[in-house]
Amino acid sequence: MFDVISIASRNLLRYRRRTTLTLLLIVIGMVAVLLFIAVAGSFKSMMIGQITDALIGHVQVHRKSYVASIDSLPLNLNMRPNILAQLDDKLKANPAIAAWSPRIKFGGMFSNFAETTSIRINGIDPEREAATVPLLPGRITEGSKDGPLVGRGQILIPQLLARGFKSKLGDTVVVVATNRDGSVNGKTFVVHGIMDGVTGPGGRDGYIHIDDARELLRMNEAEVSEIAIRLKDFSRLDKVSSQLRTGLESLTNKEGKPMLEVHDWKQLSPFANIANMIDLMTLFIKIMLISIVLVSVMNVMIMAVFERIREIGTIAAIGTPPSRILSLFLAEGLMLGIAGTVVGIVMSLAGIYGINLWQPTFNFGQQQGLVMAPTIAAGDVLTIAAMVVVVAVIASLQPAWKASRMDPISALRHV
Repeated sequence: MFDVISIASRNLLRYRRRTTLTLLLIVIGMVAVLLFIAVAGSFKSMMIGQITDALIGHVQVHRKSYVASIDSLPLNLNMRPNILAQLDDKLKANPAIAAWSPRIKFGGMFSNFAETTSIRINGIDPEREAATVPLLPGRITEGSKDGPLVGRGQILIPQLLARGFKSKLGDTVVVVATNRDGSVNGKTFVVHGIMDGVTGPGGRDGYIHIDDARELLRMNEAEVSEIAIRLKDFSRLDKVSSQLRTGLESLTNKEGKPMLEVHDWKQLSPFANIANMIDLMTLFIKIMLISIVLVSVMNVMIMAVFERIREIGTIAAIGTPPSRILSLFLAEGLMLGIAGTVVGIVMSLAGIYGINLWQPTFNFGQQQGLVMAPTIAAGDVLTIAAMVVVVAVIASLQPAWKASRMDPISALRHV
């Protein structure tokens, strides 16, 4: 085997220009793929982090049919205390869950006593909300980020609304809402903070204390609209979501049907489609890499067989078995794949390191100055490397097979 590799390496060095150009194509393909995976993965992770850690949470639990009619924020589909008590026990028993937060969501009218507009309100438990969506305090552009997010009688309003109504910290405003029974109630609040918006649903929401929300809606019970959940390990999202769905099937209504439904962030945010598009683009880039390697290696191996027909005939005539000729050309393809892979990995890692030193920034929606910090998992590097090497060997197979099946006499007569 060592002799085969030694001969194969000498044959590649005999045609330095062709070998160099082939290696260059493989290296360029690998660098393009690995850098794209790292940069696209960084953007995807940052996008998901902004959505889940600043707004949605990783998973949410609702009453059946709530999400289907979420645009109207139906108060008649809130979860009642008896359901919440059982749900709380199940969440406490799940070691994969880091925190969860109850919310009351409803639509209302916001007024500064001169102008009025509609607003979506989130009634939250400040401490539990901050633990579940840790980036939420960072969205406060004006006001204190220390201490509780919001206290009794206080409200956090979105930046767009503050600009339009010229509202400032300390201003008194009123929120008017209609409760489940159809009666209207209003409550005054002091502007405690102004929040930067996020792109998509929820980007113009206001926040008040959950007890104020219940008072405003004249709730007699401690009901909630949804439970937002944060996991200890985001990579286990699908598994934990499935466990929660299975565990909550025991909470049934009078007809014996499940009362609750579980949704992960992908089912709640339109940006899941962007994440899917990034994954699809990554797949297409990998297919392009396979095409580059396949065409370049097959081309150089076909030329090698064509130019060395008499040489192949000579070694076949002196008794070299076809299997050894086959292995000789396969070894050349293997070496091209390995050499291109090694150089491509080194250059890709250097490029990723350079991007991290450069620290380019970009804007995502209304989030400004997000720093790109691309990384790539060892598994992705090994997968791409293995793919390149395997494709290089496969590309060598047809020319190698042709060389091994040549008739020695016809090959020696070739001019």
